[in-house]
Amino acid sequence: MKRLLTVYSIATIFGLSAVASEGLLEKAKNTGLKAIPENKIELYKLIDNPKNPITDEKVELGKKLFFDPRLSKSGLISCNSCHNLATGGVDGVDAATGHKWTQNPHHLNSPTVYNAVFMQKQFWDGRSPDLEDQAQGPIQAAPEMAATKDHVEKVVNSIPAYVKAFKHAYNDPKFKPIFKDVADVIAVFERTLVTPSRFDEFLNGCDKALSKKEKEGLKIFIDKGCVSCHNGVGLGGTMQPFPAVGKYKYANIGDFKGDKNGLVKTPTLRNILQTRPYFHNGAVWDIKEAIKIMGETQLGVKITDEEADKIKAFFKSLTGKKPYIRYPELPASTNKTPKPDLH
Repeated sequence: MKRLLTVYSIATIFGLSAVASEGLLEKAKNTGLKAIPENKIELYKLIDNPKNPITDEKVELGKKLFFDPRLSKSGLISCNSCHNLATGGVDGVDAATGHKWTQNPHHLNSPTVYNAVFMQKQFWDGRSPDLEDQAQGPIQAAPEMAATKDHVEKVVNSIPAYVKAFKHAYNDPKFKPIFKDVADVIAVFERTLVTPSRFDEFLNGCDKALSKKEKEGLKIFIDKGCVSCHNGVGLGGTMQPFPAVGKYKYANIGDFKGDKNGLVKTPTLRNILQTRPYFHNGAVWDIKEAIKIMGETQLGVKITDEEADKIKAFFKSLTGKKPYIRYPELPASTNKTPKPDLH
C-alpha cells in the first residue's frame, strides 16, 4: 500500500509539473516571447529584405567582405574586428576600438551582430532602420574603419575576383559595385546570423528543453516585468528610456544619452552570456549585477541574489547554435589596390 501511494505521489508530482510547464509556456507566449521559426520559409519571411533579397551568392560575397580588412583605411580592421563571430559577435572590450587604436568617443560598446536582424532599429541610438543602412556607418566612421566611400569602391573594383562575384551575384555582366552595394551584401550575410536555442525548442512545445531552474528563472523574468522590453523573437530591439525609473550608477562612463528623446535600443538577450561586458557603455562584466541593475533602473524592483541566479540560469537557455562559418580565403590584391594608410 505504501509503495502504491509513493508511485501515485510521484505520478501526481510529474503530472502537476507538466501542467505547470504548460502554464509557463502559455504565459511566455502571452507576454510576447516568440521563437525563431524552425521552417526556413517562415524564417526568411522575418530575416529577408525584399529590397535586398538574400541569395547564396550575396551571402558568400558578403561573408568575404565582412572579414576583409582592406576595406578599412589602415587595411587592418574588418567588420569582424568588432563583431567577432568566434566570440559571440562582439569584441569583448568595454568600448569599441578602431582606427589608430581609438576608443569610441562616447565609450559605446559593440552590440552583437548575431540576431541583429531581429532588432527593429540598429545602433544604440536607433538611427538606422535596417542592417543595410547600418553596415555603411562603421566603415566610414573615423574611430572605426575610417574609410571613405571612394576608398572602398577602389579596393573592391581593383580586385578582379570581387568584380566577378558582384556581376554573378547581381546577374549583370556590366555590373560595377559602388559603396552601397558593398554594404548591401555585407548586410545580407549578417541577416543569416541567427542562433536558435533551447528556449526556442521550449516555445515550440518541448518541455524538456529547459531545466527546472531555467523554468524558474523564466517565470521570475516574466513576473518581474523584464519581458516588457525584452520580448519578440529577438528578446530586445525596441527603443526604450534608459534609465527609466531609477539611477544608472555607471552613467558617468561616457557621455551617451540616447536619441533625441533619451531612448536607447534594448539589446538582444540571445547569447547574452557570451557578449559581456553589458550596457551601452560596457560598464558591467557580471551578468547578475547587470540583472539587478535592470531591476532597479528600468522596473523599480529589487531582484535578490537567488532570483538573479535563476534568471542567469534562464539566460543559459538563450545561448544558441551558431551557423557554421568557415573563415574565407580572400582574393589577392593587385597593383591597383589602394595602399593602407595608418595615419
